Amino acid sequence: MAKKEQNKFNFSAFIAWIVGILVSLAVGSAMIQGVLAVPLIPQLITAIAGWIVVIGAIISIIAALFGR
Repeated sequence: MAKKEQNKFNFSAFIAWIVGILVSLAVGSAMIQGVLAVPLIPQLITAIAGWIVVIGAIISIIAALFGR
């Protein structure tokens, strides 16, 4: 059984993570501001979901900085 290197930097995974953070912040911000509306769902619930997305992205950034 081969042993995996756990500390190897994966550039493509890092780029995918950065893109995911930027997209989630953009979508969360649009939901909070009311630019991105979801049909049949009240704006208040959409804004709350936007805040959950933004807070989740910030927690992900903090977790990555402190090494999980």
